[in-house]
Amino acid sequence: MALETRFKRKKTFSVISMADIVLLLLIFFLLTSSYLVQPGLKVLLPRAVTKEALSEEKISITITKTGAVYLEDKPIDISRLPFLLPDVKDRIILIKADRDVTIDMTVRVMDIVRRSGASKFVIATTPEFQ
Repeated sequence: MALETRFKRKKTFSVISMADIVLLLLIFFLLTSSYLVQPGLKVLLPRAVTKEALSEEKISITITKTGAVYLEDKPIDISRLPFLLPDVKDRIILIKADRDVTIDMTVRVMDIVRRSGASKFVIATTPEFQ
């Protein structure tokens, strides 16, 4: 007594399911790939040929083209800067000033931070390609 079934085994591979898997893998790798994006404020940094990576803990101060000052990506009034700074004695102050910011504004911010006790300053730049 042989039992027969109405359903037959397919001898071909379903291309649609394979396309779904490939599409899902593509989306997964696109979303999880590591690409360099600087979070925070859009500032055009000056260019420099030399570079040095900072390994110590730093405090970031950003000066935008319009003259707005940000402490760790939070907008602040420049007159409140000395009161908002944490202990800066042995920490590096990273200044990210836009290319269009005058040197006067940058030095003004550096003086305010220096009066709070900071002595190590670094100015952020972008690499210049030759």
